[in-house]
Amino acid sequence: MAQKSKAYRAAAEKIEAGKYYTPTDAVALAKETGSSKFDSTVEVALKLGVDPRKADQMVRGTVILPHGTGKTARVIVFATGPAAEAAIAAGADEVGGAELIEKVAGGYTAFDAAVATPELMGQVGRLGKVLGPRGLMPNPKTGTVTPNPAKAVEDIKGGKIEFRVDKHANVHFVVGKASFTQEQLNDNIKTALEEVVRLKPSSAKGRYIQKGAVSTTFGPGIPLDVNAI
Repeated sequence: MAQKSKAYRAAAEKIEAGKYYTPTDAVALAKETGSSKFDSTVEVALKLGVDPRKADQMVRGTVILPHGTGKTARVIVFATGPAAEAAIAAGADEVGGAELIEKVAGGYTAFDAAVATPELMGQVGRLGKVLGPRGLMPNPKTGTVTPNPAKAVEDIKGGKIEFRVDKHANVHFVVGKASFTQEQLNDNIKTALEEVVRLKPSSAKGRYIQKGAVSTTFGPGIPLDVNAI
């Protein structure tokens, strides 16, 4: 088993064994256990009581965090004409049609999100092997296939995050940086958790959120009291 760093062990000692923390208390502790060498990202992981193999229990959604993620996302847009011009004005990092599609097909993935207009999805669809495994494929369900790419760019740049349950029924998402104030992190985690709860499939039986934890980059997980969510 890999040896944990001294900093990790020191952070873990601040977590009371057997205790489950409210989201507010977990956020406060996460700020304490974040690395002092860089501005750690604060993340949430949840174990859901769903069966991802069933289409009607697939939990997937987006939410705009009130205070953003602390990171400026790089966004590319597959668009031409007026839609492309609007996307550029909205702050897209790269915009194009066939030439940008060819660039991505060649392996270019130095971006955090991709947006496409509906008329170009026939061509963008062939990028599935490149974008799919990285979770970057434009999708109408997440608002990244839209006739108004400028709005999508503004939302993503403004702190929009996407989450999707994996094959083990886990969901992971970022809620900010350790440098955020307690109030900012509280607002972000509350907004994100409310959206996850809102998306509970009607066919899911039993406890929906079974386990949860808040952590920072390279930091230990802080167990969440799921009854407080």
